[in-house]
Amino acid sequence: MPRNSPAYIVLFSAIVCAVCSLFVASSATFLKERQVRNALLDKQTKVLMLAGLIEEKSGKSAEEIEAVFDARINTRIVKLETGEYDTEGVIADPAGYDQLKASKDPAWSVAGGDNIAGLKSIPNYAKVYLVNGDDGNLELLVLPVEGKGLWSTLYGFVALRADFDTVHGLTFYKHLETPGLGGEVDNPRWRAKWADRKVFDENFDPVIRVIKGPADPPDEAPFEVDGLSGATITSNGVTYLMQFWLGEDGFGPYLAKLRSEGGAS
Repeated sequence: MPRNSPAYIVLFSAIVCAVCSLFVASSATFLKERQVRNALLDKQTKVLMLAGLIEEKSGKSAEEIEAVFDARINTRIVKLETGEYDTEGVIADPAGYDQLKASKDPAWSVAGGDNIAGLKSIPNYAKVYLVNGDDGNLELLVLPVEGKGLWSTLYGFVALRADFDTVHGLTFYKHLETPGLGGEVDNPRWRAKWADRKVFDENFDPVIRVIKGPADPPDEAPFEVDGLSGATITSNGVTYLMQFWLGEDGFGPYLAKLRSEGGAS
């Protein structure tokens, strides 16, 4: 078959495409386990940084991060509807439970309806992190949060102190908001402004919010956090995702149960 014939060109192109497709598919399969581990490690790192157990860009190895995480963090699964821990082992591997994947599976989630966080579906079970002190007592409760911003869904964690009302910190590990505007949710200076803010009013309704412009200090404006300049929609999105996940359709039943029992067990 002449090399410059249409048939040869089509056949050669088909073979190249087949070989490339096989290579890409094989690479994806081979690397899947590593990708899953790296995603889990990234979340563990964010939880540890939020809890103040490691510093940002600490340079710690994966093994060191996992060791600190295992020593100080107790991972539990909560059934959102009731606020009860999964004591029956419905989720066989709490550490490996993928909440995002579960939220996309109708068998493991419910339709989001018209919720303020803009979520299409809500998982039946959520992973929470109990941060223990050196004495073994609970210091922080880290909860996953997510919700719509301007261009993307923001995925992150909020840490509450042992009174289950005071914010210790907030961080995001995944989003596509505009750099310099909504992307300022990653700015350490803005994240630091969440510390010491209060979540609930006297009726235990979540009222914490990001306002337009600067907020007064926590003792004067306990429920308000500085707005993101030029990013009103992202700011509102952070308000809504916080109020949703700390409210009745999110972790509200769980937090109410913890308050009634006097702590996490």
